[in-house]
Amino acid sequence: MLYENRIWLASSNKAVCLLPEMANRHGLITGATGTGKTVTLQVLAEGFSSMGVPVFLADIKGDLSGMVKMGENSDKISSRLSQCGVPGFQFRSFPVLFWDVYGEAGHPVRATVSQMGPVLLSRMLGLNDTQSGVLNLVFRIADKENMLLLDIRDLKAMLKYVGEHARDYTLEYGNISTASIGTIQRAVAVLEDQGGDRFFGEPALNMEDWMMLDEDGRGNINILAADRLFRNPTMYSTFMLWLLSELYERLPEAGDLDKPRMVFFFDEAHLLFNGCSKSLLEKIEQVVRLIRSKGVGIFFVSQAPTDIPMTILGQLGNRIQHALRAYTPLDQKAVKVAAQTFRANPAFDTESAIQTLQTGEALISFLDAKGAPSVVERATVLPPQSFIGAIDDGLRQTCIETSPVYGVYEQVVDRISAYEMLETDMGSAVVSDFPEVPSLVYTPDAEEVSYDAPSLVYQPEPYAPSASPVLETPEPAAQPVKPQGFMVYDPVTGTYTKKEIPTMTVNPFFSQTESAPQAPVQQAQKPVQPQISEMPVLIYDASLGQYVQKVMKVQRDPVTGAVTPIQPANAAPVDPKAAAAAEKEAEKQRKAAEKAEKDRLAEERRKRADELREERAERARKNDSVIGRVQNTAIATVTREITRSLTRGVLGGISGIFGGSKKK
Repeated sequence: MLYENRIWLASSNKAVCLLPEMANRHGLITGATGTGKTVTLQVLAEGFSSMGVPVFLADIKGDLSGMVKMGENSDKISSRLSQCGVPGFQFRSFPVLFWDVYGEAGHPVRATVSQMGPVLLSRMLGLNDTQSGVLNLVFRIADKENMLLLDIRDLKAMLKYVGEHARDYTLEYGNISTASIGTIQRAVAVLEDQGGDRFFGEPALNMEDWMMLDEDGRGNINILAADRLFRNPTMYSTFMLWLLSELYERLPEAGDLDKPRMVFFFDEAHLLFNGCSKSLLEKIEQVVRLIRSKGVGIFFVSQAPTDIPMTILGQLGNRIQHALRAYTPLDQKAVKVAAQTFRANPAFDTESAIQTLQTGEALISFLDAKGAPSVVERATVLPPQSFIGAIDDGLRQTCIETSPVYGVYEQVVDRISAYEMLETDMGSAVVSDFPEVPSLVYTPDAEEVSYDAPSLVYQPEPYAPSASPVLETPEPAAQPVKPQGFMVYDPVTGTYTKKEIPTMTVNPFFSQTESAPQAPVQQAQKPVQPQISEMPVLIYDASLGQYVQKVMKVQRDPVTGAVTPIQPANAAPVDPKAAAAAEKEAEKQRKAAEKAEKDRLAEERRKRADELREERAERARKNDSVIGRVQNTAIATVTREITRSLTRGVLGGISGIFGGSKKK
């Protein structure tokens, strides 16, 4: 409820209000189970929505869905209103958008695997440091190979690919253990069973859909149905942290605003820090510190202040403390810590008050206009204006179907990504930088091959051309090197993708169905010269193991529409087996040359070591002989005499200088 453009949360002997310009200094709501934290959260969310601030909160128990419905009066609410002295209280409903990771109780919430990133995904999968490092390499390899990681299938296909080609990346990235790959694959399978296949995919969540206002200028309250998601605490906490990271990365700098752009309530916040690594804790602390400048306020909701690390607890300026139970020494210590987080009020003892608070009462300390914590007040929280409790499934479904974003996220979009590129073995044929020029194309609905804009291009494996000037349909191979199909140019994505067409007979330089009717040959009085042109096509190069773009001359009969490639007369067929054997032999020779070079270097090092050992032995023999000993003794004696003479000369000169000074 708003009061003088402030959020009126509770009443003591005066109204206890939260200043909107201080809401992005973050806050903390703590208290034992059943003390009124959910109602406090609901009143704050209503206040932010009324002043035009969008809100996000997770509904773990399902009773926050009642905010879409107008509140109902009761004896308890009337007594609370009389106790708080609220004039002109009105029940009302609020604009609510329902969301659900599983797409059952709200609009689906999705993110791509790339958006989640290896750090958060490692936490979601429960990986150790070594396995997290391997997963990070998988992301780097996917980025290098231009393979999109969008859904779980892409991640599984990429893990399989890296595991099979681990030796190829060892020199560049270090050892990639197949055991670690297997552990990650098992963790991904568990995540998939828990609903990860629904969370990862497209269309991904657009944060702007969470920051909309209704026609009355009130901020939408985005409620995430988390009753099922909460059964997996690690996935829940990682998902919430991902939302914070997305807000931080996407929103521009805003500085100090009159009111926040958005307020984020993190319920059961202690799950975020359970088993949190040092690096991840530093990232959370960074987000909490810096997201304030983006105009976002964060309120952590938990049992006790001790659930929050001290480095983050110090950033939370607005504090709301409900009752705590203290029956054990450990509980009494938690109560003492909670009392020390408030600015003391001489009217009562804070530590004793925490243990005697009634349901609906709280100790509240908000930041004042100067940003300093106010003296703690013992106050009674106002009742919410909306309905307290859960709504039925029929009303929820009606709200979903009448939502302004209905139909945007309901249909899954499956783009060409790592799974399609790897499973179809056509990853190397996806070319994104080909110029949009006319190509040799095939149109299934047309009766002949045409020269339209690039839409469907395919070039099969090399073959031996016939002597006839017109191409003949080759005999189908028993075991083709590459699967038959077409490369389809998509102007939206700017890439070539593979398509299969049934009952297709492949022509060596273009494709045409056997059943496609040929245009009748027109009888002309004069022969018509064929049209010769150059066309870019994709040709599979067996030596490279991938498709390459080449320009080929072709001639087209304008009467029949037949297309004939112009090949040199001495063109020889290319045998894929011979090319593979030649490549294998070249690789064998290369390895033999490398081994010979290593053996030569090793032999040189052995010879040099033998020479050094012989030199040291020779010097030792000379020094140990009679002549060697005499020489060493003479050299030492001469050196000693020279040193003594020099020392006497220097000392005599110094004595002469000081002695002469004394005589004078």
